[in-house]
Amino acid sequence: MPKNKVTRITGIGSALVDILINESDQFLTTLGKEKGGMTLVGNRDINVILSESDQTPMVVPGGAACNTIVGVGNLGGDARFIGRRGNDGYGQAFEKQIVKCNVEPIVSISGSPTGKVLSIITPDAQRSMFTFLGASTELDPELITSDMFKDTAISMIEGYLLFNRDLMMAAIKAAKASGSLIALDLASFEVVNAARDILEDIIKNSVDILIANEDEARAYTGYDDEQKAIEKMSRHVTYAVLKLGKRGSYVSYNGTITRIQAQSGNDPIDTTGAGDLWAAGFLFGIAHGFSIEKSGQIASACGYEACQIMGAQLPYDAWSRIKKLI
Repeated sequence: MPKNKVTRITGIGSALVDILINESDQFLTTLGKEKGGMTLVGNRDINVILSESDQTPMVVPGGAACNTIVGVGNLGGDARFIGRRGNDGYGQAFEKQIVKCNVEPIVSISGSPTGKVLSIITPDAQRSMFTFLGASTELDPELITSDMFKDTAISMIEGYLLFNRDLMMAAIKAAKASGSLIALDLASFEVVNAARDILEDIIKNSVDILIANEDEARAYTGYDDEQKAIEKMSRHVTYAVLKLGKRGSYVSYNGTITRIQAQSGNDPIDTTGAGDLWAAGFLFGIAHGFSIEKSGQIASACGYEACQIMGAQLPYDAWSRIKKLI
């Protein structure tokens, strides 16, 4: 557990704006997109896809690590986010919103457009993402220092940084130098496949908390069997998490595997950000010295509430319900 009662969780990743639309499975098929996961595209590509849909988009702050850190801030935790945004309306709205959610921003500004993610949500509540990274890719590895992670219990490093290997290694080096635990969310099965040549070494040498959903775990471990997958995930880390959506999750800690039940209730509306907010609840619990069961319960509540809305920005009443568990 983190020492000296330091509970801050610092995230580093892409400062993005989420653009959300509801569409049919056929719409994805026409685009030639496999359901789920993430595809890197240009800014123009997002505009073209939006022009093909007659749905009105919803626009909210996003980015995997940022969603998690905003969740920590809304839970009442000590939260910090490191990223880079554009000097535009999207970027200004992004930073204003995370500050409102009790997050300390270490956000540099670029002349490039703010990055954005178009999430297409199908009737089964799955989301398929088209990502324009924009200004977020210009976060300079040479400017990432251990001071950015000062007084941090857990550093949450976004798996998508594996697409920028210099930045990933700089973030790991700085976070380790600060003395914090390092959490890595595998982000998407495309990320795992693209980074296969370096991922095992990074996890073995640097990661304390490894988080993956079913698809990511399958891509990383090669196992469809959940028990085998979580066992392999846990080999080199202190905590391994396998998220199973409505079937709950497994958490491995010190050789013991704990099954965490999903929170039951209404059917999901949209799964965008559900995994990110699950991580917020879990990391908040771990940073505050809660048990695996208690941390998992908070995580499940965060994930459930995220599925009841469009996007990953929970309303006040949802956070009030979650906080009753703490």
